[in-house]
Amino acid sequence: MLTLISWIALGIGFLCSAIIIVDVLRHPQMMKIMNFVWPINGWFFGPFALWTYFKWGRLKAKNSDTEDNRGRPAKVFVSTSHCSSGCTLGDVLGIPIVALTAMTIAGSTLLAHYMVEFILAYVFGIIFQFYAIYPMNKDQGITGSIKAAIKADSLSLIAFEIGMFGWMAIVHFVLFTTPPRPAEPTYWFMMQIAMILGFLTSYPANWLLVRRGIKEEM
Repeated sequence: MLTLISWIALGIGFLCSAIIIVDVLRHPQMMKIMNFVWPINGWFFGPFALWTYFKWGRLKAKNSDTEDNRGRPAKVFVSTSHCSSGCTLGDVLGIPIVALTAMTIAGSTLLAHYMVEFILAYVFGIIFQFYAIYPMNKDQGITGSIKAAIKADSLSLIAFEIGMFGWMAIVHFVLFTTPPRPAEPTYWFMMQIAMILGFLTSYPANWLLVRRGIKEEM
C-alpha cells in the first residue's frame, strides 16, 4: 500500500511541476531564477505549490499587470520557496552520488547522505541566492553578491536541512525496520515529506532574516 501511495504522490508532484513549467514558459518570471524555483517546489509541495504559484508567483511574471498587494507572510513564503528549491536540488543530486559510490562515514550511509547533501544544498542554495541578488545589485560586483548571498542564505539553509535531516533520521531509525533505498519509490516519497518539513523549519528563519533586513522579501 505504501508503495502505491508513494507512486501516486510522486506522480502528482511531477504533474504539478509540469503544469508550472508550461505556464512559466508562457509567463516568464521577472526574476529568472524563479523560473526554476516554482517547478522544483511543485515536485514536493504538489497541489499546494500550484495554488501558491498561481496566487503569488504569477504576480511576478514579466507580462503581469496585476497589482502586487501581498502581505509579508506571502512574500516570506516566496523567499522560503526560493531558498528551499536550491536546497532541494542539492539534496536530490546528492542522493545518487552516495548510492552509486556506496559511500559511508563512520560506517553510516545516513551520515554520508548528510554530508554530501548538505554540501550540495549549500552550494546550490548560494547559487540560487546569488542569481536573485546580483541582477538587482550589479554595482556591488560578483564577489560582493556572493558574500551577500552567503549572508542571506546560510541561516535559512541550515534551518531547512535541520527539518529535512531530522525527518531522514526518523525514517531511518523509527519508521522502518529496513529503511527504503533510493531505487524504491517509497524513498522518494519520504524525501518529498522531508522537503516539506525542511520548508516549515526554514520559514521562521527566513522571516527573521527579512525582518532584520538581511534578506529581501520576494
